[in-house]
Amino acid sequence: MIVVVAGIILLATGGAADAVVKIFACEPEWAALAREIGGQRVKAYAATHALQDPHHIRARPSLVAKMRQANLVFCSGGGLEVGWLPLLLRRGNDAIQAGTTGHLMAADQVDVIEKPISVDRSLGDLHPEGNPHVHLDPRNILTLARVLRDRLVAIDPAGADHYSNRLKGFSASWSAGVKRWTAQTTRLKDLPVIVHHKFFSYLLVWTGLREAASLETKPGIPPSVKHLKSLLNTTRVTKVRAILRTPYDDTGPSDWLASQTGIPIIQLPATVGRDAGPGALAAFFDDLLARLESGIGKH
Repeated sequence: MIVVVAGIILLATGGAADAVVKIFACEPEWAALAREIGGQRVKAYAATHALQDPHHIRARPSLVAKMRQANLVFCSGGGLEVGWLPLLLRRGNDAIQAGTTGHLMAADQVDVIEKPISVDRSLGDLHPEGNPHVHLDPRNILTLARVLRDRLVAIDPAGADHYSNRLKGFSASWSAGVKRWTAQTTRLKDLPVIVHHKFFSYLLVWTGLREAASLETKPGIPPSVKHLKSLLNTTRVTKVRAILRTPYDDTGPSDWLASQTGIPIIQLPATVGRDAGPGALAAFFDDLLARLESGIGKH
């Protein structure tokens, strides 16, 4: 059961209009969503940036300081930040610990895919809770926007109307965007692609793209030469349309496979900018689909 532990947060100088909820977001997408729903009543900080793998960062003193000041921690969860978030939380305040209103893990609020039947370190960097990259299905964003509104209202009751009105506006524009984007995905349905890592699984499920293979034989484990060579046969049997990677994936494996097969590489953004404001999440999905349609259309 979630325990409400925070109340109205007021700056020393003022009343309700000056209230600020300080949000520590592990990834930029959640900071951006917080700014969408919170507007001027929130101050969101992203611990990582768009070119950084959120699996692997250090629990730096600067992050500890931000965590201590936070009224809400908003992260992907699902084990994505397991290497550093628990260390920060141990140094944080009581209002943001697990089980409180100030502790929001996105993977706890939506249907998670790719839950392993068994977990063994020999199988690579598996997430026991399933795939944590839930932001890559835009339908999850709307679900999380509603949950976020509820948390903000609980923390800052004086801003209830403000948060609800912003959610209403965001929901209308986002629903229209999802309808438009979904119509675009019909051109991608059943087209086979190779991925570097299981990062884009939610995007593939939503768009209907089919994963023909992964460059990584095991999650987080660099591909062997033997495995890469075996993918040459995969590309002969299956007309693979593209190789997908993030900006921080090792470029060597995908560059080699592309050089051997002529299959185009599509580098897709992993998230929005660190300081992204309202509208950035919609632009992110516009960009994802534009890159997919353009890249796949070349092969």
